[in-house]
Amino acid sequence: MADIDLLQKITSAAGLSRYGQIAAQLQARIVSGDWPPGEAIPAEGALAKEFGIALGTIRQAIAVLVQEGLLERVQGRGTFVRKGLSGASLMRFFRFGGADGATAVPRSEILSCRAVRLDKAMAERFGLPSGARGLAITRRRWLDDKPRLLESIWLPLPRCEALQQLPVWEWGDLLYPLLGSQCGITVHRAVDEVTFRTLAHDEADLLELPDAHPCAVVTRHAFDLRGTCIEYRLTRGDAFAFRYTADIR
Repeated sequence: MADIDLLQKITSAAGLSRYGQIAAQLQARIVSGDWPPGEAIPAEGALAKEFGIALGTIRQAIAVLVQEGLLERVQGRGTFVRKGLSGASLMRFFRFGGADGATAVPRSEILSCRAVRLDKAMAERFGLPSGARGLAITRRRWLDDKPRLLESIWLPLPRCEALQQLPVWEWGDLLYPLLGSQCGITVHRAVDEVTFRTLAHDEADLLELPDAHPCAVVTRHAFDLRGTCIEYRLTRGDAFAFRYTADIR
């Protein structure tokens, strides 16, 4: 599942208006790294002067990028490029033990990491032709000295090739900061879908659960600043530890 390119979304949403064109140019500068994640963009007055446009037009352009999630306004401080995801957010779906278990960062154990040829469906998720190369990673995550989550992760090559050169024991516990430091990739957003099934024998063995134990499966597509899919992930965990909270107002 390839996401619509963010530049295309911005220009189609804003039409051919002047502020839509400016929004696309600002987005291109964010993607190119002129303004890294977490950094403030220039003041609205300075940008209006740079582009030779009215202050109201630059404000409309910035509003488009705020709506798309690329920028965020901080009261009294300015407008900032949004930081990438940390990668710990999947734990919001599970509660292991006490209340603190929902927010703890689990320890990561890389069971395998190898280059593979992607089948047609997987390659299309990354906008690549069938048979393109990718990284296939199996990771187990631990909390309280117990295996809690089992993950199958696919990443596109050559964009993530730097990970092949890095020993897995140096990866750390979070994937997204690693993608940022080693591959220059900012994971901007992710879409998660939850389903339920029973564990296969090998999955149950790795999670130290009985065969055919009920499990929750979180399917994730993660996207970079361009709106390109950069990760496909299947996370399996004990269904009896699954939780879902919605704040509806």
